[in-house]
Amino acid sequence: MKTLLVKEGGSLVVQEVNKPRYNDCQALVRTIACGMCGTDVKLIHRTFKGFPESVYPIMLGHEGVGEVLEVGAKVKSFKAGDKVLLPFVDPDPENLPGLGSGWGALSEYAVVCDPQAPWPDGAPDCAFAQTVLDPDLDPVDAVMIVTFREVLSNIRYFGIRPQDSVVVFGCGPVGLTYLKFMSLLGLKNLVACDILPEKLEQARHYGAIHLINSKECDVRAEVRSLFPDGVDYVLDAAGSPSIVNQGMGLIKDRGTVLCYGVPEKEEVTIDFSPASYNWRVVYQQMPRKREEGAAHAQVVEWMRSGALNIKDFISDYFTFDQAVEAYQKLLDRKILKKGIITF
Repeated sequence: MKTLLVKEGGSLVVQEVNKPRYNDCQALVRTIACGMCGTDVKLIHRTFKGFPESVYPIMLGHEGVGEVLEVGAKVKSFKAGDKVLLPFVDPDPENLPGLGSGWGALSEYAVVCDPQAPWPDGAPDCAFAQTVLDPDLDPVDAVMIVTFREVLSNIRYFGIRPQDSVVVFGCGPVGLTYLKFMSLLGLKNLVACDILPEKLEQARHYGAIHLINSKECDVRAEVRSLFPDGVDYVLDAAGSPSIVNQGMGLIKDRGTVLCYGVPEKEEVTIDFSPASYNWRVVYQQMPRKREEGAAHAQVVEWMRSGALNIKDFISDYFTFDQAVEAYQKLLDRKILKKGIITF
């Protein structure tokens, strides 16, 4: 099969490798589409936690949808023809020698795990988010459901309530999804911060009541004029450690800075002199797959009701043979919303 690799120096190349192997509790899928994500950018830059230089080259991609082709002897949840979220290609030194895995969904074939199969030590966590899609859902656009479920499960984990006030830094696909979902959950006091006017204008249509261009304005002065006592939460959807320090001057007593975006450095020095005596910083950058799976029903309900239009979050489609060029556009910030690569 063909797969998209990040080489040791960070360059991208499409390469022929062996198809992944699967066991009795797994199924082989043919990839239909895969979303492009900020996590991929960090992997290309070789700055994602847990991926030292020694594991490169790696197979890229984690927002995939595939069609089940073959099932293991003990599989109960999948059948041939099912469309399934989150297929992965795991490292396999014998079958895929010399290759690490950045989840590997940008490959022509991948594997899903059955949570109902009799795993000797219990099903792996990923199995609980490798969900079969309803037949009427477009499997290409459905890659966006991966982001949707991650965001909703994080909102639940963070404990954000309808009465809370939230400042969101970063109005890319993830930030817009946070704004939209918090709006659907009843939040009114939503502030969007970005440096690009076009992204801020989008945020207005996704639930933000107040817009702040952090390149042109004093963010602290703007937020404090709206919320003199500060806000309940500042959310980093961009992955910049500087946002933690900006957030210190924005949150109220016992307020919280929430970090979802993945930073390029695994350390942050916090200057909490602008904050009250009581505050929290909470990192969750790898949502648990069981929680993602549990968020699926609410996401689909919003889609079916018309409250959530999946097309609103997608800006670009590419074919797999355009993958290298597509990622250069992502690196150059020329993809405004979600980019999807089709097979």
